[in-house]
Amino acid sequence: MNVFDSIMTGLQEALDYEEGKGSARTAKITVEPLPELTASDIKNIRCSAGLTQQLFAAALGVSAKTVEAWEAGTNKPIGPARRIISIIRSDPDFLAKYHLVSN
Repeated sequence: MNVFDSIMTGLQEALDYEEGKGSARTAKITVEPLPELTASDIKNIRCSAGLTQQLFAAALGVSAKTVEAWEAGTNKPIGPARRIISIIRSDPDFLAKYHLVSN
C-alpha cells in the first residue's frame, strides 16, 4: 500500500468511526510506576555508575546541592529525575552509553 492509499484508508476509518460504523483501534500500553528511592539507594546508584555528586548532578540536569540533599534524605527526586535514576539503577552504564558522561 502506498502512502496515499494508507492516508485514504485512515481517513475512511475515521469517518466510519465518527458515523458509528466502525470501532477505534486501541492498544494497551502500561507504564511502570516510578519506584521509591531512599537516600542510600540514590547514593548506591550514583556510586555504581562511578560518578561524583557533581557529575551525577550535571548528567541529571540538577545542582550538586540537589544530589547532596537527596543523599542526605532532606529532599527526594521527583518526576524525570526519579525515572532516570531508576534507569541508571537497572543499567549503571546508561549515562555513558548515551554520551551523557564520558570516561
